Amino acid sequence: MHKKQLILEDGTVFTGDSIGSDSSAFGEIVFNTGMTGYQEVISDPSCCGHIVMMTYPQIGNYGVNREDFETVTPFIHGFIAKEVCDDPSNFRSVETLDSYLKAHHIPGLTGIDTRKLTRIIRQRGTMKAMIVPIGESVQEVQARMQESSLPTDQVKQTSTVNPYVVPGRGKRITVVDFGMKHGILRELTKRQCHITVVPYNYSPDQMVRLNPDGIVLTNGPGNPKDVPEAIHMIKQIIGRIPIFGISLGHQLLALACGADTEKMKFGHGGGNYPVKDVATGRTYITSQNHGYAVKEASLAHTDLVLTHIAINDNTVAGIKHQDYPAFSVQFYPESAPGPEDTSYLFDTFIEKLEDNPAKGEHTHA
Repeated sequence: MHKKQLILEDGTVFTGDSIGSDSSAFGEIVFNTGMTGYQEVISDPSCCGHIVMMTYPQIGNYGVNREDFETVTPFIHGFIAKEVCDDPSNFRSVETLDSYLKAHHIPGLTGIDTRKLTRIIRQRGTMKAMIVPIGESVQEVQARMQESSLPTDQVKQTSTVNPYVVPGRGKRITVVDFGMKHGILRELTKRQCHITVVPYNYSPDQMVRLNPDGIVLTNGPGNPKDVPEAIHMIKQIIGRIPIFGISLGHQLLALACGADTEKMKFGHGGGNYPVKDVATGRTYITSQNHGYAVKEASLAHTDLVLTHIAINDNTVAGIKHQDYPAFSVQFYPESAPGPEDTSYLFDTFIEKLEDNPAKGEHTHA
């Protein structure tokens, strides 16, 4: 195992042992607080463009299995952990984390002070970073980062190119793929839905021609304002077809209804974020992975109502439309990785489809 270094755009340097691919990595450095679920994190398309650092000190103990992937092809740019287990023990394990990273050409780093790195990110916010070989000039790497821009087309990179169907006998659901986690499909198929997955840039006319009972706007990476096609589409169909938005889909619904979003200092990443249901006062523990949030003040001049709030920092965690069957949440109700506190929201969505007053107003052209 040879040495590599992590260089942040502010000049901070960490030296550790290389894991995964021998290549270099460039991306936005973020942290994830999950004690488990590293396989789901690495394969979450919402991590496109990110170098993800796990705050839990030992990662890889249970290896990598064939069941828990959130996408076939991971889009993460780099992976960092304090210690990576090279001899995992679990009956489902089929390979080590290191071999998985190598197979998908993902560079990684282990053996650095992840507590210190976490504190830096919390104090200074997320920033550009590179994983490079030992010996590269810090000043030269910094200059390369200053000249390089973080990607703005992550949704295009992660979305499906062509529509496809997951057959079922129940409600007909159109899922707009902005960088979808497979857990969303699992929850919908569990409820016997007939699912049509469509690209992020599907037009309003194309959506209406599918004549769905409901639409799910999925999670995805990056800034929601970088997906104007989706915002336009939502504006055209809201009120005509029930909508359920998840994570990026939640932010896009808010923008389409006139609210605003902002970049967070260091975002939310992990499976232990408490969220309060405003109506009931009940608290749920949720899984989250996002770097942008809906501005609560911007809801005031819209037809949106706050439904959930994140307890740690009082950010918007859920909204609903006052007049139309449309609601969304910032967290992951499909719980991959867990907890499974909020999977009931898929049932809530299906129930809304039963008595949709707009159903029948949109038909095949």
